[in-house]
Amino acid sequence: MGDCAVSTSLSLCNHRSPGLPPGLGQRVAPVSYPCASPAVWAHLHYTVCDPLLSAMATLSVKPGQWFTVPDWHTSSHLISADAEHRRSASHQVRQEARTLRNETSNQAKWDEHDNRTRLAERIRSVNRWKETLDKCLADVDAEIDALAKVKEAAERALQAKNLPLEVAIECLTLRESRSAINMVRDPVEEELHKEVKLIDKAKRELQQKASKAFEQLCLLQEVRQQLSSDHQCKMEALELDRMCLSLSVNSPNISFKVNPTRVPNRSTTVDEWEQNSQSNKQRAEAEMKTSAELREATVLAIAQTNNELEAQRVATEFALRKRIRDLEKAYDELQWQEQNTLEEIADMEDEIRCLEEELRRKMQDLKVAHTRLETRAYRPRADLCRDQVQYGLTDEVHQLEGAIRALRQKLAESQDSLDALYRQLHRIRTDLGCKTNSLVLDNKCMDTRRKLLVPSERFLPEAETFPRATTRTLPVRTNGQQELVQERATGCIP
Repeated sequence: MGDCAVSTSLSLCNHRSPGLPPGLGQRVAPVSYPCASPAVWAHLHYTVCDPLLSAMATLSVKPGQWFTVPDWHTSSHLISADAEHRRSASHQVRQEARTLRNETSNQAKWDEHDNRTRLAERIRSVNRWKETLDKCLADVDAEIDALAKVKEAAERALQAKNLPLEVAIECLTLRESRSAINMVRDPVEEELHKEVKLIDKAKRELQQKASKAFEQLCLLQEVRQQLSSDHQCKMEALELDRMCLSLSVNSPNISFKVNPTRVPNRSTTVDEWEQNSQSNKQRAEAEMKTSAELREATVLAIAQTNNELEAQRVATEFALRKRIRDLEKAYDELQWQEQNTLEEIADMEDEIRCLEEELRRKMQDLKVAHTRLETRAYRPRADLCRDQVQYGLTDEVHQLEGAIRALRQKLAESQDSLDALYRQLHRIRTDLGCKTNSLVLDNKCMDTRRKLLVPSERFLPEAETFPRATTRTLPVRTNGQQELVQERATGCIP
């Protein structure tokens, strides 16, 4: 029987007859066995299919899946092989576990030893920085005291500059009362402004030194605060590291922590930590060096300002005396110009009267010529001819009209010249008044500046009533302002 026949017969055996009980004829799966002999297939057919085909016959064989002897031997060999493999794998795992225990134990001991060594070295490093910060704090405290004394000296020198500034501002205020062209940037004005600028510069320099001293004191205090904070951090770090160094497996306060290997917020590297401490130390040294240089510069500035102010006072008073002499000379010149201008005005008025008289005569002559031409225009018929008389009268009219135009033009020019003379006379007299006012003001300035020759203690006020007046900056008159003054002076001329 072939393989297909065996498979077919087994398949037929798998179909349950309608009269069979449930379960019969369904347990044997349709499996082909190509390696079985025909006798085996006959036996299978006899033992399996025949009882099922006999319907309600007696069941002598227990239903279920049947295996062959080779299958049984194969299963036994497989179980033995799996046992050998599992024992070998278990032995390998035991060997690896023993090796891992030894390695982890040694690694843990060496790691703990290395970390204790690192902690000890870290404690020594932090302690060295703590001692360095102690010395820096002592030096910063000494520099703060020295700078505070120099700052007070600068403030006293600044207060002593008030009197020269008040005198210079008073002189400038007096000279601002000058008018018209006399409101000039003369050497006196320049020297007074230079004196004010010099005093302001001295005050600014001293104020700057005092302000810088104050700012430097603040910086020193800030540096001291940073050093103190860093010093406090070093103390706390030392305490924590020493506590960590004392911990062991027998310590009572050890426990598991939640995520201990996390990187804390705002943590830094060793280089950043070193750089931070080094930066604090270097900044403290730099600020102390700056403070020492500032103290020397402040003492030097106090000495230089007094010499510069005295030299400027001499130059200002020399320029003021010279200006007074120039004003007196200009005043005399204006008086002479006024007299000559009055004489010219009288001559010009006489000439204008002559021109007006001549113009009236020419108008009368023109009326006569017009009347003659108009009268001759009424001649009858052929007598209305263009004779020599007609041409002569026409030429006369043209000549008279040209003469009248010339006389009127010259009369207008004469009137303009007379007006210009009157304006010039008014300008001269106005300038004379301005020169007189300027002389009075400059003499007052000389009287005011005599206070600088008296010891300054006599004029120093007990308390500043108007402290702003001693520090205000006078505006420099620009070209536009000078033109505005000139236009204002021109506007008052009729």
